[in-house]
Amino acid sequence: MIAFAQMNLRHLDAVAQAARLGSISAASQAMNLSQPALTQAVAKVEAQLGHALFDRQPGGVSPTEAGRLMTARIERALAYVARGGHRVRRGARLPPLPRVERRITLGQLRALIAVDEAGSFALASTRTGISQPALHRAARELEQLLGVPLLTRQGRTVQPTRAAVRLLRFARLARAELQAGVDELEALRNQGAGRVTVGTMPLARAILLPQTLARFARAYPGASVNVVEGPYLEMLGALRQGDLDLLVGAMRDPLPVGDVVQAPLFLDDPVIVGRAGHPLRAEPGFAFERLLDFPWVIAAEGAPVRARWERMFVDRGLEPPRLRIECGSVLVLRGLMLEDDWLTLMSRDQFLFEQRAGLLAEIAGAGETLRRSIGLTHRDDWHPTQLQSAFVALFREVCADWTSGKAMESQPFRYA
Repeated sequence: MIAFAQMNLRHLDAVAQAARLGSISAASQAMNLSQPALTQAVAKVEAQLGHALFDRQPGGVSPTEAGRLMTARIERALAYVARGGHRVRRGARLPPLPRVERRITLGQLRALIAVDEAGSFALASTRTGISQPALHRAARELEQLLGVPLLTRQGRTVQPTRAAVRLLRFARLARAELQAGVDELEALRNQGAGRVTVGTMPLARAILLPQTLARFARAYPGASVNVVEGPYLEMLGALRQGDLDLLVGAMRDPLPVGDVVQAPLFLDDPVIVGRAGHPLRAEPGFAFERLLDFPWVIAAEGAPVRARWERMFVDRGLEPPRLRIECGSVLVLRGLMLEDDWLTLMSRDQFLFEQRAGLLAEIAGAGETLRRSIGLTHRDDWHPTQLQSAFVALFREVCADWTSGKAMESQPFRYA
């Protein structure tokens, strides 16, 4: 995160003011700085980025293409910092301070994020290369500026206060905007450069995401993609604070938060899966009640697949069988079914390779009521880079191709 680690928030503000007003003189007056000081601030940012951000003319300045791209990101980053500072003081029931957010520095925010992620000043110092006294000083200055405590010691760890949690989200969003700006400038030098960070749920990992990644890597050799796996709520939190660009998987209804949006990709029908030699495979047209005679492994309470599995039985007037094992790991599910006559619910692509190898098989369809929408989730105020937009478009293309193939390969239900 070169931009976030090295830049000065005041200097970034100078760039934004100059772009907005079209004049170094007007910007210096707006910021109460001398013209030489503001000129120097802009020059430092240009040197750090390695791009000229303005064309200097006798009548003022006008942003270059790099300047337009970076200024838009700076404006968004400044807005996030302002929102974070405002919410901290409002949450603490403190009166607003004039332009307090403009006095917050990136160094202070960087220190707060580092300590939060590390859980201690010592580990944060090791990870960042910043001395512990410097981290302590930055944190104390930020606390004094906002008028609220931000870090509290609990045993051997340091934990953020509620005020810090509010601020940290917006600090990370500001960091994400600045990094997006740096990526966009890099793409001016090296077409297709940049990065995409994707959170993925189990359905997308087996087929769709690998296909997208392969096509994307061929089309954009200068790009990098980071794929993150984890529980839905954990990844949703990462998405909301800018650590993820996209979240791919089953859509939630209703959404647990109001600041993200979902875009559907396709409908998926889970099926009942067991080992290839499962006894039910020898009983074409078996009665649904036969499913109660075999052990099931399903994710724990709270997982969407668990609710669908229970509904599959309830809709037919049956009590769901007792679960001896609860597990949501696809790898564990596959291994367990290969050992005995266990059953589970999966999407067809999740066991495609095992099916082709003759290890696992579709026992029966689960019914249309278990159909779910698979989609992309992103922040409602997300402004993707050109590269990120290209990734989304390619992912949609892969999903469209897969949906067409799935429709042709769909199978009827086998139980009576």
